[in-house]
Amino acid sequence: MARIDLNGDVGEGAGQDAALMPLLTSANIACGIHAGDVETMQVTIELARRHGVAIGAHPSLNDREHFGRRELPLTPAEAHLFVLTQTRLLQIIARQCGARVAHVKPHGALYNMAARDPALAAAVAAAVREADPALVLFGLAGSRLTEAGRMHGLRVANEVFADRTYRSDGSLTPRNLPGALIQDVRQAAAQVRRMVKEGRVKALDGTEVAVAADTVCLHGDGPDAVGFATRLRQELLRAGIAVQAFGS
Repeated sequence: MARIDLNGDVGEGAGQDAALMPLLTSANIACGIHAGDVETMQVTIELARRHGVAIGAHPSLNDREHFGRRELPLTPAEAHLFVLTQTRLLQIIARQCGARVAHVKPHGALYNMAARDPALAAAVAAAVREADPALVLFGLAGSRLTEAGRMHGLRVANEVFADRTYRSDGSLTPRNLPGALIQDVRQAAAQVRRMVKEGRVKALDGTEVAVAADTVCLHGDGPDAVGFATRLRQELLRAGIAVQAFGS
């Protein structure tokens, strides 16, 4: 049976985490920089534990004002420091809660920059390995980030998106461009189903793009993230795709 991990960005103050968590198999928890604080990390870790959801760090650029989504000048050393310190903080809090961090998924601009810049990708992967070589690195399928993760000996989860469209080079359509977001859950589910079962996605310009799909992202700050996740799971199960944590 085909299967996919369903990951969500949580601990970001969207107010939907309690309802969203039972629908996820992996949770990317904000580490106090673009959103959240020690208390929200503790609460979100406990929530993930309660529902058997894999816990992940969601490190960001230091730009809380723009929610970590604005690209800023960044050196590899800075990228390494951001990822390592934020991941270690979540690891410390998780241990205090009797849990462990299983994966790392960079957030926002850091994610996008590392996806295309080999030096930044290598810095992120090195930081993840330094935090714990057993951590799984989540990165955009086919990107420099997943390539760097493998080169650093990490397990890598190729991430695809249900609610975003793609460009012909396999990158995501920037949010500020028309057609970047998919709001019809049936269209989103059809896109995921094809990526999982056929390894392909149709770009906005009609180009067929090859893609590997291990985990699919659901943004926890969407206007109806819970409803979207509920229907997406239903559509995937109906298509014969099991939803379970990566590597389980």
